[in-house]
Amino acid sequence: MTWQPRMLALDIDGTVVDHDGTMPDEIRAAVHRALTAGTDVVLATGRAWHSTRPVFEQLGLPPGPAVASNGAVVVQYPPVQYLREVTFDPGDVIERVARIAPRTAIGAEIVGIGYRVSQPFPDGELDGEIHVVDLDELAAHPVTRVILRDSSVSHDDFTAMAHRLGLEGVSYSIGYSSWLDIAPQGINKATALAGLCAELGIDRADVLALGDGRNDIEMLEWAGRGVAIGDAPAEVREVADAVTGRFAEGGTTAELARWF
Repeated sequence: MTWQPRMLALDIDGTVVDHDGTMPDEIRAAVHRALTAGTDVVLATGRAWHSTRPVFEQLGLPPGPAVASNGAVVVQYPPVQYLREVTFDPGDVIERVARIAPRTAIGAEIVGIGYRVSQPFPDGELDGEIHVVDLDELAAHPVTRVILRDSSVSHDDFTAMAHRLGLEGVSYSIGYSSWLDIAPQGINKATALAGLCAELGIDRADVLALGDGRNDIEMLEWAGRGVAIGDAPAEVREVADAVTGRFAEGGTTAELARWF
């Protein structure tokens, strides 16, 4: 008998939409075939909920959960109901960044609304309401996620800076650009999906997960079948059970067509 995934966990950027935010019609059709087969489809993304919601709606997903903010936020939609918000105290992170890399822009997520930031981010990189505040105000509130961004340095230099921070008590992942996502300790897409599976009575062996970023590594390792999009960095492809084609070549659709 052909394996039938009971849950399909999908990263968004580089997996469901391209890096300009465009969703191919073929992906929307493939996701609807999965829904028709009775598979639960769950978006699992580093995006905040307010920027995940449009993709949820564009896919035409039925009411159900979505994993946002790299696992720190789980939302039931529609209507909006926050099932889980895991926060941490950002004070230590902010103090270290201000001391070691003072040019770095720091953003703290305001769930469902936008961000508080220490300085403006490059145009188009954050959405929702953006409030520029001083470091004391930025550190004054528990947060689900902190973002670090320095567009003035190379990816390698930024990665070296991130390691110099010596972050403890948090989880973090480095993006394609000079971008660092910081989450509560032990929180990632896999932990959020595991919680949903426990509630729904789904074994992780029956989860098909697709992603292309370093923040997808835990999810791809955890799922019964974890598939990396062909554009993914080497360390992501290495942990995956399989690697499909590049996004622009229809890699996401090709993998879904194997099962749906």
